Amino acid sequence: MKAFEDVYREHAQAVFRYAMRVTGRREVAEDLASEAFLALYRNFAGIDQSQLPAWLLAVVRNRARDLWRHQAIEQKFAAEFTGEPAQAHVDESILDGADLKPIHRACVMLRYSYGMSRAEIARQVGLSETQVRGHLQYALTLLRKAHAGKVA
Repeated sequence: MKAFEDVYREHAQAVFRYAMRVTGRREVAEDLASEAFLALYRNFAGIDQSQLPAWLLAVVRNRARDLWRHQAIEQKFAAEFTGEPAQAHVDESILDGADLKPIHRACVMLRYSYGMSRAEIARQVGLSETQVRGHLQYALTLLRKAHAGKVA
C-alpha cells in the first residue's frame, strides 16, 4: 500500500493536468484521473513501474475517448429523436383507462406513436430489449382487458 501511495503522490498532479488538457472541464478531469489511479490500484502488482506515468496517461486518454464516443452517440440519438411523433397511432386517452405504470405507457407510446423498435426503446429508457418486450406485452394485455370491458 505504501508503494501505491508514493506513486500517487509522485504522479497525481501530472495526471490531473493531462486530464484537464484533454477535457477542459475540471469535474471530468477529476473523474478521469481518479479512474486512472483506480485502474492502477487494481493492477498495481502487474504494472511495470518504469512504465509510469505513461501508463496512467494512456488510461486517461482511453477513458476520455470512451467518454467522447458515448457523448457522440447520445448527441446523434438526440438529434434524430425530435420528440415529435411521426404518425400518432395511439390515442393517449386509451392509455389512461388501463392500469398502466409509467414505464408501460412510455414503451407503448414510443413503440406505436413514435415507431421505435424495441432496441431503440431499450436505449431510450435504459432497459434491455427483453425487458421492453415484456413491458409491451404486459401493457397490451392490460389494454385489451380494459378495452374489452368498455366494449361489452
